[in-house]
Amino acid sequence: MLQTATNHNANQTDLAVQRCINPSCGASFESRSVRTSCDRCGDLLDIEYDWDRVAVPASLRGFEEAWSQRTNPVRFSGVWRFHELLPFAPLEQVITVGEGQTLLQKANHVARYVGMNSDQLYLQYEGMNPSGSFKDNGMCAAVTHANMMGAKRAACASTGNTSASLALYCSATQLMRAIIFVGSGKIAYGKLSQALDYGALTVQIAGDFDDAMIRVRQVAKELGIYLVNSVNPFRLEGQKTIMFRVLEALNWEVPDWIVVPGGNLGNSSSFGKAFMELKKLGLIDRIPRLAVINAGGADTLYELFERRGVRWNDGNVQMDPIIEYNDIMDRESIKADTIASAIEINRPVNLKKCLRALEWMNGVVRQVSDQEILDAKAKVGAGGFGCEPASAASVAGAKLLRREGLIAPSDRVVCVLTGHELKDPTATVAYHTTDQELFNKTLGSRGVSKASHANRAVAVPNELDDIIKAIQLYA
Repeated sequence: MLQTATNHNANQTDLAVQRCINPSCGASFESRSVRTSCDRCGDLLDIEYDWDRVAVPASLRGFEEAWSQRTNPVRFSGVWRFHELLPFAPLEQVITVGEGQTLLQKANHVARYVGMNSDQLYLQYEGMNPSGSFKDNGMCAAVTHANMMGAKRAACASTGNTSASLALYCSATQLMRAIIFVGSGKIAYGKLSQALDYGALTVQIAGDFDDAMIRVRQVAKELGIYLVNSVNPFRLEGQKTIMFRVLEALNWEVPDWIVVPGGNLGNSSSFGKAFMELKKLGLIDRIPRLAVINAGGADTLYELFERRGVRWNDGNVQMDPIIEYNDIMDRESIKADTIASAIEINRPVNLKKCLRALEWMNGVVRQVSDQEILDAKAKVGAGGFGCEPASAASVAGAKLLRREGLIAPSDRVVCVLTGHELKDPTATVAYHTTDQELFNKTLGSRGVSKASHANRAVAVPNELDDIIKAIQLYA
Protein backbone atom coordinates (compact mmCIF):
# COMPACT_ATOMS: atom_id res chain seq x y z
CA MET A 1 0.00 0.00 0.00
CA LEU A 2 1.29 3.48 -0.82
CA GLN A 3 2.43 5.58 2.12
CA THR A 4 0.37 8.73 2.65
CA ALA A 5 0.75 11.45 5.26
CA THR A 6 -2.23 11.91 7.55
CA ASN A 7 -1.99 15.63 8.29
CA HIS A 8 -1.08 18.98 6.74
CA ASN A 9 2.16 19.50 8.64
CA ALA A 10 5.40 19.40 6.69
CA ASN A 11 8.10 17.03 7.87
CA GLN A 12 10.69 19.43 9.24
CA THR A 13 13.57 17.05 8.53
CA ASP A 14 12.79 17.10 4.79
CA LEU A 15 14.27 19.58 2.35
CA ALA A 16 11.00 19.62 0.42
CA VAL A 17 7.26 19.91 0.97
CA GLN A 18 4.29 19.62 -1.34
CA ARG A 19 2.48 22.96 -1.31
CA CYS A 20 -0.85 24.00 -2.79
CA ILE A 21 -0.40 26.50 -5.63
CA ASN A 22 -3.50 28.42 -4.53
CA PRO A 23 -2.14 31.39 -2.52
CA SER A 24 -5.36 31.68 -0.54
CA CYS A 25 -4.91 28.08 0.64
CA GLY A 26 -1.16 27.41 0.76
CA ALA A 27 -1.54 24.07 2.55
CA SER A 28 1.64 22.03 2.79
CA PHE A 29 2.15 18.28 2.96
CA GLU A 30 5.07 15.96 3.46
CA SER A 31 7.14 15.29 0.39
CA ARG A 32 7.17 11.61 1.35
CA SER A 33 3.46 11.23 0.69
CA VAL A 34 1.40 10.50 -2.41
CA ARG A 35 -0.85 13.27 -3.65
CA THR A 36 -1.85 14.79 -6.95
CA SER A 37 -4.00 17.58 -5.50
CA CYS A 38 -4.45 19.59 -2.34
CA ASP A 39 -6.46 17.86 0.42
CA ARG A 40 -8.03 21.16 1.43
CA CYS A 41 -9.05 22.91 -1.79
CA GLY A 42 -8.37 20.37 -4.54
CA ASP A 43 -5.90 22.56 -6.42
CA LEU A 44 -2.57 21.48 -7.93
CA LEU A 45 0.58 21.02 -5.85
CA ASP A 46 4.14 22.30 -6.18
CA ILE A 47 7.32 20.88 -4.73
CA GLU A 48 8.80 23.63 -2.60
CA TYR A 49 12.29 23.57 -1.09
CA ASP A 50 13.93 24.99 1.99
CA TRP A 51 16.66 26.61 -0.08
CA ASP A 52 18.53 27.82 3.01
CA ARG A 53 19.33 24.18 3.77
CA VAL A 54 20.26 23.15 0.22
CA ALA A 55 23.89 23.32 -0.93
CA VAL A 56 23.17 25.15 -4.19
CA PRO A 57 26.32 26.29 -6.06
CA ALA A 58 27.04 30.01 -5.96
CA SER A 59 26.73 30.15 -9.76
CA LEU A 60 25.37 27.90 -12.47
CA ARG A 61 28.92 27.13 -13.55
CA GLY A 62 29.20 25.15 -10.33
CA PHE A 63 27.17 22.41 -12.00
CA GLU A 64 29.99 21.79 -14.46
CA GLU A 65 31.74 19.90 -11.67
CA ALA A 66 28.91 17.34 -11.69
CA TRP A 67 29.61 16.62 -15.36
CA SER A 68 33.23 15.94 -14.49
CA GLN A 69 31.88 13.06 -12.35
CA ARG A 70 30.04 11.49 -15.29
CA THR A 71 31.44 8.00 -14.63
CA ASN A 72 28.93 8.02 -11.78
CA PRO A 73 25.56 7.08 -13.42
CA VAL A 74 23.68 9.56 -11.26
CA ARG A 75 25.86 12.50 -12.31
CA PHE A 76 25.86 11.27 -15.92
CA SER A 77 22.10 11.81 -15.93
CA GLY A 78 21.05 15.10 -17.48
CA VAL A 79 18.45 15.34 -14.72
CA TRP A 80 20.30 14.31 -11.60
CA ARG A 81 23.51 16.19 -12.26
CA PHE A 82 21.33 19.17 -11.28
CA HIS A 83 20.21 17.36 -8.13
CA GLU A 84 20.76 20.43 -5.95
CA LEU A 85 17.92 22.15 -7.86
CA LEU A 86 15.45 19.29 -7.24
CA PRO A 87 16.63 17.75 -3.97
CA PHE A 88 13.41 16.02 -2.90
CA ALA A 89 15.19 12.64 -2.76
CA PRO A 90 18.64 11.79 -1.39
CA LEU A 91 21.14 11.37 -4.19
CA GLU A 92 21.68 7.72 -3.32
CA GLN A 93 17.97 6.98 -3.83
CA VAL A 94 17.43 8.51 -7.27
CA ILE A 95 16.63 6.32 -10.28
CA THR A 96 18.24 6.84 -13.65
CA VAL A 97 18.46 5.07 -17.00
CA GLY A 98 20.76 7.69 -18.55
CA GLU A 99 18.11 10.27 -19.38
CA GLY A 100 18.85 13.84 -20.39
CA GLN A 101 21.76 13.33 -22.80
CA THR A 102 20.09 15.77 -25.17
CA LEU A 103 21.36 18.35 -27.61
CA LEU A 104 20.82 22.06 -28.16
CA GLN A 105 21.50 22.45 -31.87
CA LYS A 106 22.04 25.75 -33.66
CA ALA A 107 19.79 25.43 -36.71
CA ASN A 108 20.43 28.05 -39.40
CA HIS A 109 18.49 26.00 -41.94
CA VAL A 110 15.39 26.31 -39.76
CA ALA A 111 16.23 29.92 -38.84
CA ARG A 112 15.92 30.94 -42.50
CA TYR A 113 12.54 29.26 -42.68
CA VAL A 114 11.34 31.02 -39.53
CA GLY A 115 12.78 34.38 -40.60
CA MET A 116 15.53 34.64 -38.00
CA ASN A 117 19.08 35.87 -38.34
CA SER A 118 21.80 33.25 -38.60
CA ASP A 119 23.00 31.73 -35.31
CA GLN A 120 19.91 32.92 -33.41
CA LEU A 121 17.59 29.90 -33.50
CA TYR A 122 18.26 26.72 -31.55
CA LEU A 123 16.49 23.37 -31.38
CA GLN A 124 16.47 21.62 -28.01
CA TYR A 125 16.26 18.00 -29.18
CA GLU A 126 14.60 15.93 -26.45
CA GLY A 127 14.08 13.02 -28.84
CA MET A 128 17.53 11.79 -27.80
CA ASN A 129 16.18 10.54 -24.47
CA PRO A 130 16.11 6.75 -23.88
CA SER A 131 12.41 6.41 -24.73
CA GLY A 132 12.65 9.02 -27.49
CA SER A 133 10.86 11.94 -25.83
CA PHE A 134 11.13 14.60 -23.16
CA LYS A 135 8.98 12.51 -20.82
CA ASP A 136 12.04 10.69 -19.44
CA ASN A 137 13.15 13.88 -17.68
CA GLY A 138 10.05 13.81 -15.52
CA MET A 139 9.57 10.07 -15.37
CA CYS A 140 12.88 9.42 -13.63
CA ALA A 141 11.78 11.87 -10.93
CA ALA A 142 8.28 10.41 -10.61
CA VAL A 143 9.55 6.82 -10.49
CA THR A 144 12.13 7.87 -7.90
CA HIS A 145 9.36 9.22 -5.68
CA ALA A 146 7.15 6.20 -6.39
CA ASN A 147 9.94 3.88 -5.26
CA MET A 148 10.43 5.95 -2.11
CA MET A 149 6.73 5.42 -1.40
CA GLY A 150 6.98 1.67 -1.87
CA ALA A 151 4.88 1.59 -5.04
CA LYS A 152 4.66 -1.72 -6.89
CA ARG A 153 2.39 -0.44 -9.66
CA ALA A 154 2.44 2.86 -11.55
CA ALA A 155 -0.16 4.12 -14.00
CA CYS A 156 -0.72 6.87 -16.55
CA ALA A 157 -3.10 8.04 -19.23
CA SER A 158 -1.23 8.72 -22.43
CA THR A 159 -1.28 9.83 -26.03
CA GLY A 160 1.84 7.69 -26.33
CA ASN A 161 5.02 9.27 -25.01
CA THR A 162 4.18 9.06 -21.31
CA SER A 163 3.24 5.41 -21.65
CA ALA A 164 6.47 4.61 -23.49
CA SER A 165 8.52 6.35 -20.82
CA LEU A 166 6.75 4.77 -17.86
CA ALA A 167 6.96 1.33 -19.47
CA LEU A 168 10.69 1.80 -20.09
CA TYR A 169 11.47 2.80 -16.50
CA CYS A 170 9.40 -0.01 -15.03
CA SER A 171 10.97 -2.57 -17.35
CA ALA A 172 14.55 -1.34 -17.02
CA THR A 173 14.46 -1.13 -13.22
CA GLN A 174 12.10 -4.06 -12.51
CA LEU A 175 10.83 -2.06 -9.53
CA MET A 176 7.13 -1.85 -10.43
CA ARG A 177 4.53 -2.78 -13.06
CA ALA A 178 3.39 -0.20 -15.61
CA ILE A 179 -0.32 0.21 -16.35
CA ILE A 180 -1.21 2.55 -19.17
CA PHE A 181 -4.56 3.91 -20.32
CA VAL A 182 -4.95 4.97 -23.96
CA GLY A 183 -7.92 6.15 -25.97
CA SER A 184 -9.24 4.11 -28.87
CA GLY A 185 -7.30 4.88 -32.03
CA LYS A 186 -5.52 7.80 -30.35
CA ILE A 187 -1.93 6.58 -30.15
CA ALA A 188 0.75 6.44 -32.83
CA TYR A 189 2.11 2.95 -33.51
CA GLY A 190 5.69 4.03 -32.85
CA LYS A 191 4.71 4.86 -29.26
CA LEU A 192 2.31 1.99 -28.72
CA SER A 193 4.98 -0.47 -29.88
CA GLN A 194 7.26 0.75 -27.07
CA ALA A 195 4.69 0.24 -24.33
CA LEU A 196 3.85 -3.23 -25.60
CA ASP A 197 7.47 -4.23 -26.10
CA TYR A 198 8.45 -3.01 -22.62
CA GLY A 199 5.79 -5.20 -21.01
CA ALA A 200 3.26 -2.64 -19.80
CA LEU A 201 -0.34 -3.62 -19.15
CA THR A 202 -2.17 -1.58 -21.80
CA VAL A 203 -5.82 -0.67 -21.17
CA GLN A 204 -7.52 0.78 -24.25
CA ILE A 205 -10.78 2.53 -23.43
CA ALA A 206 -13.52 3.88 -25.69
CA GLY A 207 -12.72 7.59 -25.73
CA ASP A 208 -9.84 10.03 -26.08
CA PHE A 209 -7.01 11.15 -23.81
CA ASP A 210 -9.27 13.30 -21.66
CA ASP A 211 -11.53 10.31 -21.02
CA ALA A 212 -8.51 8.13 -20.23
CA MET A 213 -7.21 10.77 -17.81
CA ILE A 214 -10.47 10.78 -15.85
CA ARG A 215 -10.47 7.00 -15.57
CA VAL A 216 -6.83 6.56 -14.61
CA ARG A 217 -7.22 9.03 -11.75
CA GLN A 218 -10.24 7.14 -10.50
CA VAL A 219 -8.52 3.76 -10.78
CA ALA A 220 -5.30 5.01 -9.14
CA LYS A 221 -7.28 6.31 -6.17
CA GLU A 222 -9.42 3.16 -5.88
CA LEU A 223 -6.57 0.67 -6.13
CA GLY A 224 -3.74 2.67 -4.52
CA ILE A 225 -1.70 2.78 -7.73
CA TYR A 226 0.96 5.47 -8.10
CA LEU A 227 -0.06 8.01 -10.78
CA VAL A 228 2.73 9.45 -12.94
CA ASN A 229 0.86 11.87 -15.22
CA SER A 230 2.06 15.46 -15.03
CA VAL A 231 -0.57 16.24 -12.40
CA ASN A 232 2.07 14.55 -10.23
CA PRO A 233 4.24 17.44 -8.96
CA PHE A 234 7.39 15.33 -8.75
CA ARG A 235 7.30 14.64 -12.46
CA LEU A 236 7.46 18.33 -13.24
CA GLU A 237 10.55 18.66 -11.07
CA GLY A 238 12.41 16.42 -13.52
CA GLN A 239 11.11 18.39 -16.50
CA LYS A 240 12.63 21.58 -15.09
CA THR A 241 16.04 20.24 -16.04
CA ILE A 242 15.35 20.68 -19.76
CA MET A 243 15.84 24.40 -19.17
CA PHE A 244 18.96 23.83 -17.06
CA ARG A 245 20.52 21.97 -19.99
CA VAL A 246 19.49 24.76 -22.39
CA LEU A 247 21.33 27.26 -20.19
CA GLU A 248 24.29 24.92 -19.92
CA ALA A 249 24.53 24.64 -23.71
CA LEU A 250 24.31 28.43 -24.05
CA ASN A 251 27.25 28.87 -21.68
CA TRP A 252 24.77 29.80 -18.93
CA GLU A 253 23.36 32.74 -20.88
CA VAL A 254 19.58 33.24 -20.81
CA PRO A 255 17.88 33.20 -24.26
CA ASP A 256 15.19 35.70 -25.24
CA TRP A 257 12.46 33.17 -26.01
CA ILE A 258 11.51 29.60 -25.13
CA VAL A 259 8.96 28.17 -27.58
CA VAL A 260 7.26 24.91 -26.63
CA PRO A 261 4.30 22.83 -27.83
CA GLY A 262 1.30 22.91 -25.50
CA GLY A 263 -0.60 19.71 -24.70
CA ASN A 264 -1.13 18.82 -21.04
CA LEU A 265 1.03 21.88 -20.27
CA GLY A 266 3.53 20.12 -18.02
CA ASN A 267 6.59 21.43 -19.86
CA SER A 268 5.52 25.06 -19.91
CA SER A 269 4.54 24.82 -16.23
CA SER A 270 7.88 23.31 -15.24
CA PHE A 271 9.85 25.81 -17.32
CA GLY A 272 8.21 28.71 -15.52
CA LYS A 273 9.04 27.15 -12.16
CA ALA A 274 12.62 26.50 -13.23
CA PHE A 275 13.32 30.09 -14.19
CA MET A 276 11.53 31.58 -11.18
CA GLU A 277 13.58 29.40 -8.83
CA LEU A 278 16.83 30.27 -10.60
CA LYS A 279 15.97 33.98 -10.37
CA LYS A 280 15.06 33.65 -6.69
CA LEU A 281 18.37 31.91 -6.00
CA GLY A 282 20.30 34.66 -7.82
CA LEU A 283 21.62 32.24 -10.45
CA ILE A 284 20.16 34.23 -13.37
CA ASP A 285 19.45 37.94 -13.66
CA ARG A 286 16.52 37.78 -16.08
CA ILE A 287 13.82 35.43 -17.29
CA PRO A 288 13.16 34.64 -20.98
CA ARG A 289 9.76 35.03 -22.58
CA LEU A 290 7.61 31.95 -23.08
CA ALA A 291 5.51 31.01 -26.10
CA VAL A 292 3.18 28.02 -25.79
CA ILE A 293 1.96 26.69 -29.13
CA ASN A 294 -1.29 24.74 -29.45
CA ALA A 295 -2.35 22.70 -32.45
CA GLY A 296 -5.43 24.24 -34.03
CA GLY A 297 -7.39 21.07 -33.37
CA ALA A 298 -6.57 21.11 -29.65
CA ASP A 299 -6.38 24.77 -28.69
CA THR A 300 -8.00 25.08 -25.27
CA LEU A 301 -5.16 27.16 -23.82
CA TYR A 302 -5.23 29.52 -26.81
CA GLU A 303 -9.00 29.89 -26.51
CA LEU A 304 -8.87 30.63 -22.80
CA PHE A 305 -5.76 32.80 -22.69
CA GLU A 306 -5.86 34.79 -25.92
CA ARG A 307 -9.61 34.92 -26.66
CA ARG A 308 -11.25 34.79 -23.23
CA GLY A 309 -8.58 36.62 -21.24
CA VAL A 310 -8.03 33.99 -18.55
CA ARG A 311 -4.95 34.85 -16.47
CA TRP A 312 -3.11 33.61 -13.39
CA ASN A 313 -3.66 37.00 -11.76
CA ASP A 314 -1.43 36.21 -8.76
CA GLY A 315 -3.38 33.01 -8.18
CA ASN A 316 -6.85 34.52 -8.46
CA VAL A 317 -7.83 32.70 -11.64
CA GLN A 318 -11.28 33.54 -12.96
CA MET A 319 -12.88 30.13 -13.25
CA ASP A 320 -16.13 31.15 -14.99
CA PRO A 321 -14.65 31.33 -18.54
CA ILE A 322 -12.95 27.95 -18.00
CA ILE A 323 -16.13 26.29 -16.76
CA GLU A 324 -18.13 27.87 -19.57
CA TYR A 325 -15.73 26.65 -22.26
CA ASN A 326 -15.61 23.13 -20.78
CA ASP A 327 -19.43 23.11 -20.85
CA ILE A 328 -19.38 24.14 -24.52
CA MET A 329 -16.99 21.28 -25.36
CA ASP A 330 -19.25 18.84 -23.51
CA ARG A 331 -22.47 20.16 -25.02
CA GLU A 332 -21.13 20.21 -28.57
CA SER A 333 -19.08 17.00 -28.16
CA ILE A 334 -15.90 18.80 -29.20
CA LYS A 335 -12.98 16.38 -29.25
CA ALA A 336 -9.33 17.22 -29.83
CA ASP A 337 -8.29 16.32 -33.38
CA THR A 338 -4.82 16.97 -34.75
CA ILE A 339 -2.03 15.11 -36.53
CA ALA A 340 0.13 16.22 -33.57
CA SER A 341 -1.12 13.35 -31.41
CA ALA A 342 1.20 14.12 -28.49
CA ILE A 343 -0.66 17.40 -27.85
CA GLU A 344 -4.13 16.15 -28.83
CA ILE A 345 -5.62 17.18 -25.47
CA ASN A 346 -8.67 19.36 -24.75
CA ARG A 347 -8.53 19.52 -20.95
CA PRO A 348 -4.92 20.15 -19.89
CA VAL A 349 -4.47 19.17 -16.25
CA ASN A 350 -1.73 21.76 -15.69
CA LEU A 351 -3.76 24.71 -16.96
CA LYS A 352 -3.36 26.81 -13.82
CA LYS A 353 0.36 26.14 -13.51
CA CYS A 354 0.80 27.11 -17.15
CA LEU A 355 -1.14 30.34 -16.58
CA ARG A 356 1.27 31.06 -13.74
CA ALA A 357 4.28 30.37 -15.98
CA LEU A 358 2.87 32.68 -18.65
CA GLU A 359 2.57 35.45 -16.05
CA TRP A 360 6.06 34.88 -14.68
CA MET A 361 7.63 34.74 -18.16
CA ASN A 362 5.57 37.44 -19.88
CA GLY A 363 4.29 34.72 -22.17
CA VAL A 364 2.01 34.38 -25.16
CA VAL A 365 -0.07 31.55 -26.61
CA ARG A 366 -0.61 30.80 -30.28
CA GLN A 367 -2.24 28.07 -32.34
CA VAL A 368 -1.00 26.65 -35.64
CA SER A 369 -2.69 24.40 -38.17
CA ASP A 370 -1.71 20.83 -39.00
CA GLN A 371 -0.54 22.14 -42.37
CA GLU A 372 1.84 24.59 -40.67
CA ILE A 373 3.03 21.88 -38.26
CA LEU A 374 3.87 19.40 -41.04
CA ASP A 375 5.58 22.03 -43.19
CA ALA A 376 7.72 23.05 -40.20
CA LYS A 377 8.40 19.39 -39.44
CA ALA A 378 9.69 18.86 -42.99
CA LYS A 379 12.06 21.83 -42.60
CA VAL A 380 13.34 20.52 -39.28
CA GLY A 381 13.93 17.11 -40.87
CA ALA A 382 15.71 18.62 -43.85
CA GLY A 383 18.14 20.15 -41.39
CA GLY A 384 19.02 16.74 -39.98
CA PHE A 385 16.89 16.58 -36.83
CA GLY A 386 13.67 14.71 -37.47
CA CYS A 387 10.91 15.15 -34.92
CA GLU A 388 7.39 13.96 -34.32
CA PRO A 389 4.58 16.31 -35.49
CA ALA A 390 3.84 17.80 -32.06
CA SER A 391 7.47 18.91 -31.72
CA ALA A 392 7.27 20.93 -34.91
CA ALA A 393 4.50 23.05 -33.44
CA SER A 394 7.24 25.02 -31.67
CA VAL A 395 8.95 25.87 -34.98
CA ALA A 396 5.64 26.68 -36.68
CA GLY A 397 4.79 28.89 -33.71
CA ALA A 398 8.12 30.69 -33.85
CA LYS A 399 7.53 31.37 -37.55
CA LEU A 400 4.10 32.81 -36.74
CA LEU A 401 5.46 35.01 -33.95
CA ARG A 402 8.26 36.21 -36.21
CA ARG A 403 5.68 37.09 -38.90
CA GLU A 404 3.70 39.02 -36.28
CA GLY A 405 6.85 40.91 -35.29
CA LEU A 406 6.69 39.74 -31.70
CA ILE A 407 9.94 37.83 -32.11
CA ALA A 408 12.70 39.97 -33.60
CA PRO A 409 15.11 38.42 -36.14
CA SER A 410 17.98 39.14 -33.75
CA ASP A 411 16.36 37.48 -30.71
CA ARG A 412 17.90 34.30 -29.40
CA VAL A 413 15.13 31.70 -29.65
CA VAL A 414 15.03 28.12 -28.36
CA CYS A 415 12.40 25.82 -29.87
CA VAL A 416 11.84 22.63 -27.89
CA LEU A 417 11.56 19.47 -29.99
CA THR A 418 9.77 17.13 -27.62
CA GLY A 419 9.91 13.77 -29.42
CA HIS A 420 11.82 11.65 -31.92
CA GLU A 421 10.81 11.39 -35.57
CA LEU A 422 10.18 7.65 -35.35
CA LYS A 423 7.47 8.17 -32.74
CA ASP A 424 5.03 8.74 -35.60
CA PRO A 425 6.59 7.60 -38.90
CA THR A 426 3.18 7.30 -40.59
CA ALA A 427 2.73 11.07 -40.67
CA THR A 428 6.22 11.56 -42.08
CA VAL A 429 5.81 9.00 -44.85
CA ALA A 430 2.35 10.33 -45.74
CA TYR A 431 3.71 13.87 -46.10
CA HIS A 432 6.54 12.85 -48.42
CA THR A 433 4.72 10.11 -50.31
CA THR A 434 3.78 9.97 -53.99
CA ASP A 435 0.77 7.85 -52.96
CA GLN A 436 -2.14 10.30 -53.06
CA GLU A 437 -4.46 7.81 -51.39
CA LEU A 438 -2.14 7.50 -48.39
CA PHE A 439 -1.78 11.29 -48.23
CA ASN A 440 -5.53 11.85 -48.29
CA LYS A 441 -6.28 9.11 -45.77
CA THR A 442 -3.62 10.17 -43.27
CA LEU A 443 -3.43 13.93 -43.70
CA GLY A 444 -6.18 15.17 -45.99
CA SER A 445 -8.89 14.46 -43.45
CA ARG A 446 -7.13 16.88 -41.08
CA GLY A 447 -7.15 19.81 -43.47
CA VAL A 448 -3.67 19.26 -44.90
CA SER A 449 -3.97 20.01 -48.61
CA LYS A 450 -0.36 20.06 -49.79
CA ALA A 451 3.16 19.02 -48.96
CA SER A 452 5.13 22.11 -49.93
CA HIS A 453 8.44 20.74 -48.65
CA ALA A 454 8.03 17.08 -49.56
CA ASN A 455 11.09 15.01 -50.45
CA ARG A 456 9.50 12.42 -52.69
CA ALA A 457 11.07 9.24 -53.98
CA VAL A 458 11.93 9.18 -57.67
CA ALA A 459 10.55 6.14 -59.53
CA VAL A 460 12.77 4.87 -62.36
CA PRO A 461 12.99 1.68 -64.45
CA ASN A 462 15.50 -0.92 -63.33
CA GLU A 463 17.97 0.21 -66.01
CA LEU A 464 21.42 1.61 -65.30
CA ASP A 465 21.12 4.48 -67.79
CA ASP A 466 17.76 5.57 -66.36
CA ILE A 467 19.09 5.45 -62.81
CA ILE A 468 22.15 7.54 -63.76
CA LYS A 469 19.98 10.09 -65.58
CA ALA A 470 17.73 10.45 -62.54
CA ILE A 471 20.65 11.01 -60.19
CA GLN A 472 22.19 13.57 -62.55
CA LEU A 473 18.85 15.35 -62.84
CA TYR A 474 17.95 15.50 -59.13
CA ALA A 475 21.33 15.47 -57.39
